[in-house]
Amino acid sequence: MSGILSLSVALLAGLLMTRVFKIFKLPAVTSYLVAGVLIGPYCIGALGIETFGFHSAADVNRLAMVSEVALGFIAFSIGSEFRMSDLKKTGKQAFVIGIFQALAATLLVDLALYAYHLMMPDKLSVPQLLTLGAIATATAPAATLMVVRQYKADGPLTKLLLPIVALDDAVGLIVFAVSFGIAKTLIVGTVDIAAIVLNPIIEIVCSLGLGAVMGFVLTYLEKLFNSNTNRLNLTIGLVLLTVALTSVKFEIGPVHIGFSSLLTCMALGTVFCNVCPLSDNLMEKSEKWTSPLLAIFFVISGASLELNVFTDIAIVVVGIIYIVFRSLGKYFGTYASAKATKCSKSICKYLGITLLPQAGVALGMCATAMQLGEQGGLIRNITLFAVLIYEIVGPLLTKMSLMAAGEIKPMSDEVKNRRETMLGQVKK
Repeated sequence: MSGILSLSVALLAGLLMTRVFKIFKLPAVTSYLVAGVLIGPYCIGALGIETFGFHSAADVNRLAMVSEVALGFIAFSIGSEFRMSDLKKTGKQAFVIGIFQALAATLLVDLALYAYHLMMPDKLSVPQLLTLGAIATATAPAATLMVVRQYKADGPLTKLLLPIVALDDAVGLIVFAVSFGIAKTLIVGTVDIAAIVLNPIIEIVCSLGLGAVMGFVLTYLEKLFNSNTNRLNLTIGLVLLTVALTSVKFEIGPVHIGFSSLLTCMALGTVFCNVCPLSDNLMEKSEKWTSPLLAIFFVISGASLELNVFTDIAIVVVGIIYIVFRSLGKYFGTYASAKATKCSKSICKYLGITLLPQAGVALGMCATAMQLGEQGGLIRNITLFAVLIYEIVGPLLTKMSLMAAGEIKPMSDEVKNRRETMLGQVKK
């Protein structure tokens, strides 16, 4: 398919699927993912219909730029949750929980997979299990934000959830860099201190620095315009520019200097929302602009999931172990740290469940894991298996948890009556 046709098919398929899934009261993000799977290379795309469906992974990869841009705007939105007024109340709790739950997930996955390695050493190596344990830290900011937006969730749990998801990326980068560096050392036999220690620290510092600079630039440039339309256009343009700048990478001797687009755009959003008095209005308008972009992003994500991973029993078994113990680590790590920081009972009980979705960051990590050669292939397939399960089930669990915590309000009678009246007029 051509690029424009692919985008139109992705958006329309996702929107139509939401009408089907509305019957089951499932989140829109789940609808988009399932729509992507259906029009992907393993379902309708395999039928060879020229004007409908992605026929191969190459067709999906052609839209990779759309995914990069979407993740940039997602990170920009999440960055706005780091307002100083809110951080004074929840900053300590978010910091402690964000670090502890990520490390708990890594530890439990490492221990469980090591036990499997002792029983089946020919199926799973130590470098592979260390890398998978590091990938377990990652949480999907996109799916979480989409559910929060769709149902207009609001309350103490939601206010704590989004900063934790943002912090998760920084923790994940460090844990992955260290674990992956050790994994490469075990395979190659040489210790690379720069890869294990320096590179992840430099990437985080550079990302936060670039994001902060772009945040101040955006705030200054907003003063040059009086029209809200022009200000919105400027905001969109600066986020696009920031995403583009994060693709720049270079090396100075053994030190690799690069940027995380998620961290950079989060820092941009954080600085902008704390120093620009117009940020509230502009953030609200940009969220409406990005709605179709996010829909396309999730359809593309669904289409990129490889269903053939289910044909290998070894991958299924390791995948199940990974999913079960990552979930336990996320839940109990969150529960223990939330209790230690004196969070409310509903936060202790439900916050961990909302941190289960996993997608973009994990997929980026497993792409890096392909540097392990043949051993990287297994890591990629297990991650794809887990992402497929988490992305379909995770948003639903997030919605249920937010509802149970009382942060998704049921539709009021007034809104129900208004919708019923409008539907009646349409039928006439």
